[in-house]
Amino acid sequence: MDWLQIILLALIQGLTEFLPISSSAHLILPAQILGWQDQGLAFDVALHVGTLTAVIIYFRREIGLMTTAFFRSGFSRNMERDAKLAWAVIWGTVPVGLVGLIFSVFDIVDLYLRSVPVIATTTIVFALLLWWIEKRASVSRSEYDITWKDIAIVGLAQAMALVPGTSRSGATMMAGLWLGLTRSAAARFSFLLSIPVIILSGGLTSLKLIQQPTVVHWGEIFAGFSIAAISAFACIHFFLKLIDRIGMMPFVWYRLALGAALIVMLTLS
Repeated sequence: MDWLQIILLALIQGLTEFLPISSSAHLILPAQILGWQDQGLAFDVALHVGTLTAVIIYFRREIGLMTTAFFRSGFSRNMERDAKLAWAVIWGTVPVGLVGLIFSVFDIVDLYLRSVPVIATTTIVFALLLWWIEKRASVSRSEYDITWKDIAIVGLAQAMALVPGTSRSGATMMAGLWLGLTRSAAARFSFLLSIPVIILSGGLTSLKLIQQPTVVHWGEIFAGFSIAAISAFACIHFFLKLIDRIGMMPFVWYRLALGAALIVMLTLS
């Protein structure tokens, strides 16, 4: 890969992993549009580790409190609120883990879903759905008020986001807003949910990498990791600072514009 490709792909991963605009779609599109060769599994792992590092560092305090509370009261009837949140993250990951395993075994994404028409469709459909929910959201609850029913709904939304163009963060935030979480609470829960998901995704990619030994370009790996980590950390920070003020509409408009551009590209090709 040349340095333009390295920098652009790392920035795309870092900036879009936690925004409701679909990181998978944006990582697929450069290759589709610019004709770039696949960046390789090792580089994919580096980008995943970069974004994982960013979210863990940003939420290190919350993760520490959740872990401590989980082992202190996570198996009792009167759980602490941080223990409940830890269980919410664990159970909220189960649906995407199961569906992701099925998709991986049958290679469903690569064979049927990793295409510009699918991305264009899901980008527009979920933009309209996000618009509808944003206009009707009550935004009155925090992530600590989540019930078991809420966890199931958000978990299923996250599993649905395995389809490229949907956006994992967008689907989980959308579900959170629909359930009455504030925008910042929905975003925080979505970001915490991303930790086990990124670990699972990165682990699966790592297994494929082990099974297909290849030459590793450590300079590219380190650059991709660093750029993805720094840009992801900045994205999380500013998103949480601004989301309660700006709402979801800027991302709705962006998704609609992106979907329209993809349709035009398909029409002209």
